[in-house]
Amino acid sequence: MLEVPLWLWGAFAATVAVSLAVDLLAHRTAHVIGFKEAAAWSGLWVSLALIFGAVVFLVLGTTAGTEYTTAWLLEKSLSVDNLFVFAVIFAYFKVPRAYQHRVLFFGVLGALVFRGIFLSLGVAVVSRFTAVLFAFAAILFYSTYKLLKDEQESFDPGKSFAVRMLRKVIPVRDEYAGAKFFVKEAGKRMATPLLAVVAAIEAADLVFAVDSVPAVLAVSDDAFIVYTSNAFAILGLRALYFMLAGLLDRFHYLSKGLAIILAFIGVKLIFQASHKLISPSIPEIPSPVSLAVIVIVLAGSVVLSLRRPAPADAQDQPAERGDTSESTEQPGSPPAT
Repeated sequence: MLEVPLWLWGAFAATVAVSLAVDLLAHRTAHVIGFKEAAAWSGLWVSLALIFGAVVFLVLGTTAGTEYTTAWLLEKSLSVDNLFVFAVIFAYFKVPRAYQHRVLFFGVLGALVFRGIFLSLGVAVVSRFTAVLFAFAAILFYSTYKLLKDEQESFDPGKSFAVRMLRKVIPVRDEYAGAKFFVKEAGKRMATPLLAVVAAIEAADLVFAVDSVPAVLAVSDDAFIVYTSNAFAILGLRALYFMLAGLLDRFHYLSKGLAIILAFIGVKLIFQASHKLISPSIPEIPSPVSLAVIVIVLAGSVVLSLRRPAPADAQDQPAERGDTSESTEQPGSPPAT
């Protein structure tokens, strides 16, 4: 484990807290996030992540800095799947575009908390039971198979466990009430559909953590590296979503690229576990190699997608799925087709 100075943890916490406060203040008035605004915010989040990575390089050394950069880029690439699910959730609940940032803001807060819990548990388990890395590798190989065979499980936001539990705890009205999460009707406190959307976003992140946590633990088993890299990747999700909304389906080879990355990380886990449990003569895959593979595969997937566009009908179908109009019709039913 790295000996991380307390001030570095403090600097990380302060950076996240100040960034979230500035973000919330800048978006205190609900409005539609355009491409230019989203691109500017995305550039800011990426810059913060890279600056923090530079600090990690200087303070903790080259190995720690490389592991942080690799883990951040890995989590950033895996988060693309989250963006598709965000589009599905917004379309299902017919969330007005002006309120989508508010939903994702609170979704990010929840994700930071839950990822912290899962990653802490993962680090603790790996440090005591190295053999669990073989199980993590199996999870990643299964995810690779689903991506290559296009067998990703369908996600029904209205039937997610979180949304069903929310409806049992508090009544959820059918109509939105601006950006409010709660309203009072006839003296009774009720939740608005916006709160149900936040619950669906959190449920989706828990599902994606099944792939994300084992993958990042293949890069590093240090709590500081895995959590800070995940946190900065998660912080940039909202801006990335608004920047790429409507363009996601142009990168149709990206899912295949992610499958290759997951398979590679699975192999890395097997070598890592075998080195520790079977024989030190079995080599481990260095972090610089992992970083190079991720960069090359991601870049190749994007370039290939642009050089070989998907058929027009294949692009139009997901676009309709992700259309989030300003309608405030009853959000509890899927959008009409």
